[in-house]
Amino acid sequence: MEALRLILRYVHLIGFALLLGGAIVQYISGKLRINPAMLWGSVIMLATGIGLSAPLRDGDEPAPAKLVTKLVLAILIFVMVFFSRKRDVVNRGHFLAIVGLTLVNAAVAVFWR
Repeated sequence: MEALRLILRYVHLIGFALLLGGAIVQYISGKLRINPAMLWGSVIMLATGIGLSAPLRDGDEPAPAKLVTKLVLAILIFVMVFFSRKRDVVNRGHFLAIVGLTLVNAAVAVFWR
């Protein structure tokens, strides 16, 4: 089970990199829109995050409040990305909210023990 958990964590980090990296590329290019990397990154993060929340550890489970917080953030990110993926230009505030929520989600994972 430990190998499965590590693989899920690895893929989860790849999803994070796709989402944040895709957003940074769009921000630097000057045209704020949702690219495929951002969409796939949000899907991968949500799916693997749900998998990581399964009780695969021996008594070393994260707090339920942490899991719910991360799930809510991941759903918000996915919804914000999914429903604006076909727009030619995304509102700057909306785009920066996606980036901000992604960074908050990572901070929750790292700093909440």
